[in-house]
Amino acid sequence: MQEKVDIRSVLPYIDPSTLNYAEWTCVGMALKDGGYYASDWDDWSRQDSARYHPGECIRKWDTFRGAANPVTCGSIVKMARDHGWRPETEPGYALDWDSAVGDRDDKVIVDQGWLEGREVREPDAWDPVHDLTVYLETLFEAGENVGYVTESWNKDGKYLPTKGCWDRTAGQLIQKLAQCHGDLGSVLGDYNPAAGAWIRFNPLDGNGCKNENVSEFRYALVESDSMELEKQNALIRELELPVACLVYSGGKSLHAIVRIDAANYDEYRKRVDYLYDVLRKNGMAVDTQNKNPSRLSRMPGVTRNGNKQYLVDTNIGKTSWTEWKDWIESVNDDLPNPEGLADVWNNMPDLAPPLIDGVLRQGHKMLLAGPSKAGKSYALIELCCAIAEGRKWMVWQCAQGRVLYVNLELDRASCLHRFRDIYDAMGWKPANIGNIDIWNLRGNSVPMDKLAPKLIRRALKKNYLAIVIDPIYKVITGDENSADQMAHFCNQFDKVCTELGAAVIYCHHHSKGLQGQKRSMDRASGSGVFARDPDAMLDLIELDVTDGLRAQRRDRAACNAAMTYLHRVRMDTEVSQDDALSRRAVLDAAKGLITDREYAELMDGVNAAENAADGCTAWRIDGTLREFPKFSPVNVWFEYPTHRVDADGVLTDLEADGEEPPWKRGVENRKKQAEKHNDSNRVKFENAVNFCNFGEAPTLQQLTESLGKPERTVRNWIKKFGYCIEKRSGRVVKDESPQTENEDCGD
Repeated sequence: MQEKVDIRSVLPYIDPSTLNYAEWTCVGMALKDGGYYASDWDDWSRQDSARYHPGECIRKWDTFRGAANPVTCGSIVKMARDHGWRPETEPGYALDWDSAVGDRDDKVIVDQGWLEGREVREPDAWDPVHDLTVYLETLFEAGENVGYVTESWNKDGKYLPTKGCWDRTAGQLIQKLAQCHGDLGSVLGDYNPAAGAWIRFNPLDGNGCKNENVSEFRYALVESDSMELEKQNALIRELELPVACLVYSGGKSLHAIVRIDAANYDEYRKRVDYLYDVLRKNGMAVDTQNKNPSRLSRMPGVTRNGNKQYLVDTNIGKTSWTEWKDWIESVNDDLPNPEGLADVWNNMPDLAPPLIDGVLRQGHKMLLAGPSKAGKSYALIELCCAIAEGRKWMVWQCAQGRVLYVNLELDRASCLHRFRDIYDAMGWKPANIGNIDIWNLRGNSVPMDKLAPKLIRRALKKNYLAIVIDPIYKVITGDENSADQMAHFCNQFDKVCTELGAAVIYCHHHSKGLQGQKRSMDRASGSGVFARDPDAMLDLIELDVTDGLRAQRRDRAACNAAMTYLHRVRMDTEVSQDDALSRRAVLDAAKGLITDREYAELMDGVNAAENAADGCTAWRIDGTLREFPKFSPVNVWFEYPTHRVDADGVLTDLEADGEEPPWKRGVENRKKQAEKHNDSNRVKFENAVNFCNFGEAPTLQQLTESLGKPERTVRNWIKKFGYCIEKRSGRVVKDESPQTENEDCGD
């Protein structure tokens, strides 16, 4: 069955630069056979700027005189199909690897199958002067030049406009129309009733009628000759186009003058392309020849071949381009519809299973925050290994599955070695390293809004449980202190979670300064969005290790190294349990058990172990969780390259960097409360001194009555707040004399 389509609507799918000369000629022949114009072929051919020659299409067009087997519009439809076009009514088609999912529904507002026509009513009592006056008042300012055409010429039975007039303002025309007594010809000049008249909808500069003469890129013309008139009217209103004036052309179409409000020609072209794209996707084959801002439209208030060109309506749809565009894009926002709680109360959906027990669910987001040198990257690599192997990370059991580590900071070799070093340090066998994929992007990182779709495309069929991004400062878009920009940035993580069903885990650095007096969720650098967006936030803060604890760790490390060496070279070594816990005792025992050479090797190991112990740092992990109850802080040692939980509890009583002990915080709080109370009493006392005696210095009795305090308290306040009682007058005044213990002052 032949498809009934406006061939001009499918031409944009065919790039003329990809066709050879014979194919290009066939398009022209098909257009002529289908009753289209040479200008349609010429407009389309302009896209091939390298081979386009002005006038060539017109000359070639005249040579197409028909044939026994003519080239028809079906050839153009076939070419368009080969280039990806599908009719709106087609139920579906197979996607290939390069197809974009979702494009077919983009900006589609109206279901053509349910669109009912809306009658275009001819006015009962038509006033041509009123129509044109309203048109001018709606589109133009009084001082703006208007371009219009009343003269025409006949070419092959079709009336075409001349250049017309452009040197009169809207105000001048409106004034003349008010005085013309219904004779439009006396104002604009007589027109041919068989041809009608035309008018330009954008103001001109008074020097011509070309695009470069347009002074304001305010409006665009929407017209379609291939759609029923009533359907055009209905579609324009259903799409809520910001139409300033809607005019019946006296022929097959309505002329909608749509608000564009572009700042310049480039913006005008982009907005018109967007407008025409929306119309095309909603079933209107727009005449693309009307794109130019200097284009002529049908003038209301005249007749054309016996039909009236009249003003149908003004100021319909949205009030501005911005409002309309926002509405168009919000209609297709792909957001889910609200659901009633009663509908699911007895059939609740299952919660996502935990990825990290008690901390994070699968498909959720987690942030690991900490200062520099906290080993955040090592902690994330440890987490990747724990997920791959289904083991514990710190103190939390992890689900087993595939994980992608997005490396943005390390060179490839360093990153790969870190994974191996951590497996070795943990003492884990690499039984499931096939569950770990690494995407090395150092030197190739892009902002997160660009990275997210690339990441989704690569991970779509991998069934990852987690995507680990390390670190995020490499992909931050915008100012990290801006809440709205960081909200947009964090939304990219939501896209990854939603599209892949995987958890997204990332790390970020602390702000500058001491962190101990801040809450854990306030330590991450930048906007508070970082801490409030993820479903789980783990924060690392360094602990101040005492000299005694540091010495204890050195001794323990030395003893462990010595005993390990002794058991390796002398399997039958016997050292008492007490001696094995003392550095001096174990080394003294070793001297009698091994040779001098072996003792030297033992000391090398002991020294290395002591240096490693000196290099260890202590950390406390706090959590802010959305899906699970808060856990008790977890204390760990960072023993390069891994974090080890403080199983002995020796770090429990240590304070974080900058943190004050509880007793000191209590003293400070009580001091602040006392100062606040003291300040409050001072204000009460000074107010009473200033106002209780109508502005005059009060006596002690007046002050005591005003304050409602015992006289002893008032006397204490007089001395405490720098006042005294004059001996002569007995009044309370500011003490200007050197400070004394006496509450009295003056001669």
